Amino acid sequence: MVIYIVGIFIAVFLSLLLLIKKNKSRADKILVLWLIFISISQIYNYANISETIYQYPNWLGTSFGIPIIIGAFLYFYVREITGNPLNNILVILLHFVPTITIYLLATEFYLLPDAEKLYVYKNDGVGFEWFLITNNLVIAISGLAYSIWSIVLIKRYRIKIQDDFSNTDKKELQWLWLLSFGFVFIWILSAFFDNHIIYLAVVVFVLCIAVFGINQLNIFNSTQVLEQQASKEDIGNTVKKDAIKAHSKPRTPVGKYEKSGLTEDMASQIYAKLNRLVNENAIYKNEELTLVEFAKELEVHPNHLSQVINEMEGKNFYNYINALRVNAFIELASLPENKKYTMISLAYDCGFSTKSTFNKHFKLQTGKTPTEFFNA
Repeated sequence: MVIYIVGIFIAVFLSLLLLIKKNKSRADKILVLWLIFISISQIYNYANISETIYQYPNWLGTSFGIPIIIGAFLYFYVREITGNPLNNILVILLHFVPTITIYLLATEFYLLPDAEKLYVYKNDGVGFEWFLITNNLVIAISGLAYSIWSIVLIKRYRIKIQDDFSNTDKKELQWLWLLSFGFVFIWILSAFFDNHIIYLAVVVFVLCIAVFGINQLNIFNSTQVLEQQASKEDIGNTVKKDAIKAHSKPRTPVGKYEKSGLTEDMASQIYAKLNRLVNENAIYKNEELTLVEFAKELEVHPNHLSQVINEMEGKNFYNYINALRVNAFIELASLPENKKYTMISLAYDCGFSTKSTFNKHFKLQTGKTPTEFFNA
């Protein structure tokens, strides 16, 4: 029983911690609601296991739809944090239809006298077997659907941020990725084990939220991973003014750049400026370099820069910058005077922020580890 109390305490504590947070974003508010529903579920689970709930027959059945709501709020939070918020009220309300339906189907049970409610509960839902099967199916299907949906959104987000950031180590939402898989695991357990195991799994899930969440700076203070992209419109306005000054006659977009408004001449100019900046300033050594910052240096629109890199280099921004860092590292490490330095210190000098990222990109580009490469 102690483990259930620990789970309740942690869920309530995290909820309160977020409630008192200043300048809460919409994602924070969704997370607060998610944790509150998890707290309610944990309290109900404890009351059910300890049979305390039998002392309060009026509360029997109040938790029927809560697992569905928990799955929905996980999905809402993932959408918000990955930059795909749900803003259509009607669409949001549609996600609550399964929960409302479950409670409507349970109306007959709620109208029973307290004694009969207790009898049904203590006898494995006798007389309401159809409802238990329906409820369990809706919970399982919705839980798996929301979990898988969340995983897909996070995967797409991870691909997208590679177009905007040269370092994604702290931006890949690894904690949320693991929690989404944990949610899938709970629903799989529910198909094969009794309530005791499922409730324990939920407690472990709450503990994981605490451990992973506390390690994420942007959960308990007001920061957003994609805030740096907010200045793109300002850059676009500046670029338009520069384009007017630079060209007396309008140029028509042609070929592969037709959809974006980028002309072949503009693309060639951007690519030339890009190579010049890379060679002269070694801008890639900034480990937190973003597409927006790079575009500012070149005085071009981020979308145009991204397209030029993709077309000319065959890479997204993330892989392009890290390839430059690998080349710079090989050049540095090949110099006799640098033999006294460790490989990882030279890698840090070239813009890498972690050993794992350095090793990943070095192997990706050369097919060998750094040691194998220099011993060949």
